[in-house]
This record gives sequence, C-alpha cells and structure tokens, in this order.
Amino acid sequence: MLRASFWLTALVFLPVGLFLYFLPPSVASVVGLSPLWLARASGGLVFVWGAFLLAASAAPDALKTGTLVAGNLLTVATLLPAVIRQGGQMLPTQRLVLLGVCVLLGLLAVGALLALPSRRSRL
Repeated sequence: MLRASFWLTALVFLPVGLFLYFLPPSVASVVGLSPLWLARASGGLVFVWGAFLLAASAAPDALKTGTLVAGNLLTVATLLPAVIRQGGQMLPTQRLVLLGVCVLLGLLAVGALLALPSRRSRL
C-alpha cells in the first residue's frame, strides 16, 4: 500500500509537471497565466517532485513517507481554498477535476500514513 501511494502520487505530479512545463502560450492565455516562465518553473518543480516520488518508492522509509504526506497535504491545502473561493468562476468540469485531485491526494496521504510500518515491527 505504501509503494502504491508513492506511485499513484507520482502519476498525478509527473503529467501535471510536464503539462505546465510545455504549456502552449494559447493555453496560458486561456488559463490566465501572464508570465509564462512562472508556469514553466512550477512545471519543472512539479515534475522533479514526481520523479523523486518514483525513486522513493523503491525503498520507502519514515522520512520519505513524511515528505510524501507533507507534499500531498500542502498541495491539498493550496488547491482546496482556491477551488472553494473561485469555484463559481470555473467551469464545472474544471472544478470537479481539481476537487477530485484534492480528494485523491488527501486519500493517498492518509493511506501512506496508515501503511507506514511501526518501528516495533522491525525488532
């Protein structure tokens, strides 16, 4: 379950990072991103985070699981208020996708916490 949390989270962040990094100017103007370099920089960071999660899934430990959980919960804490506040101005499908991503990342964070083996079981 712990490795599945890493893999599924990476499968969320890798495509989003690539999409933001190679965001066409026409899509950027529709989304409302004025400085295109900001989308490219954030896309690079999101892609690297997804690559880290794939690498960390090979040998998950408490520190790597903590970073997975913290990253997922910080992403949810960033997206959810924005979706709630700006929800009326978004397309219904866009709002639904963002809420779905929030739910998925939150569930993966909780699943990773529950699947983390305790120190006593290793003795």
